[in-house]
Amino acid sequence: MSLTSRSLGLTHALAAALLIFAAVSAHADDAIRIGFGMSLTGKLAANGKMALLGMQIWEDDTNAHGGLLGRPVKLIYYDDQSDPAHVPGIYTKLLDIDKVDLIVSGYASTQIAAAMPIAIERRKLLIGLSGTAINDEFHYPMYFAMVPNGPSTKPAFTHGFFKVAEAQNPKPQTIALAYADAEFGHNTCEGARANAKDSGFRIVYDKNYPPATVDFAPIVRAIQAVNSDLLVVCSYPLDTVGIIKAVHEIGYKPKMWGGAMVGLQSTALKVQLGPLLNGIVNFETWLPVGPLKSPAAIEFLGKYQERAKAAGADAMAYFPVMAYADLQVLGEAVAATKTLKDDALAAYMHKATFNTVVGGIRFGENGEWAEERMLAAQFQNIKGNSVDEFRDLKTEIVVYPPDLK
Repeated sequence: MSLTSRSLGLTHALAAALLIFAAVSAHADDAIRIGFGMSLTGKLAANGKMALLGMQIWEDDTNAHGGLLGRPVKLIYYDDQSDPAHVPGIYTKLLDIDKVDLIVSGYASTQIAAAMPIAIERRKLLIGLSGTAINDEFHYPMYFAMVPNGPSTKPAFTHGFFKVAEAQNPKPQTIALAYADAEFGHNTCEGARANAKDSGFRIVYDKNYPPATVDFAPIVRAIQAVNSDLLVVCSYPLDTVGIIKAVHEIGYKPKMWGGAMVGLQSTALKVQLGPLLNGIVNFETWLPVGPLKSPAAIEFLGKYQERAKAAGADAMAYFPVMAYADLQVLGEAVAATKTLKDDALAAYMHKATFNTVVGGIRFGENGEWAEERMLAAQFQNIKGNSVDEFRDLKTEIVVYPPDLK
């Protein structure tokens, strides 16, 4: 082969390679970009990391099946450091700089509430992951909640607790309420007051505490002094640990306690607390029990568990199914409407039923689930602080609703 022929061959090969690279790059640049903030550091990071991995598995599954609208999907996200003050700036950057096509929320009520004004101002659809009564104030028609509260958003987190308490014999008479001075704490405790009234319990203590509280002994002593039969706590993870330890250190023994304590879904916190958890009745958004234990859910959990350690996420958690379902809903809406227009997607989501790993989901007023599916579970027979205590649900027993007991 002459030098000229060889040069021409190399030129043609290089040109072909460049064409392939350009095609791949164009395909990647054509991705449907979904943006969000997520708490990957700070006090909400445990659940934030679980949620992110659940979303990334959806991203991989979707792309493995051809993407959406013939295009790949790509998640664009930033760490909000568990601080709602960072959230507006993140979503402004996602929309103005990153030019994302769609947005979803990060984890927790405080972060969702901070994202709402941006979504409303820009007329963007927003799915909120695990937020309580976020849209009660805004009534924004393009907001949808990914939490099984149902129409009664604020009472849902403690509904199961009160139903179990009502059935005790003799029936308790008095209750104490302690809650974080933050979005979630206020909303869930407002719901607990309504539940207490419906159940006929007299409230003898009803106070919040600053989010930065680290010493809960004075709070627990004040509650012990009123000698209530029941105690409902509406707390974030670090508060949850502090309150549980204080209850045991002081020796306070209500007839039943728990309610809306965030953090008890984390294996690390369960192991840390061990037998101190025994007797607590707390909410769960989803557990693999009864009809909820679908093949699709089990398949997802298998993928999640394989990747959790490398992602720094809790391998034994169940909460990530909600994050996967969050994007399943969005993906199904895009596929059905064949558009990325927020108003068209919202209109479809208000009337459709979505098939997800947590079951069928329909949305009702204010974008909440049409029916409540919150669970209550009690920790029982925990003997030590080994992770083996929590490898299945033998120490966390569903006590509400009755059909899942």
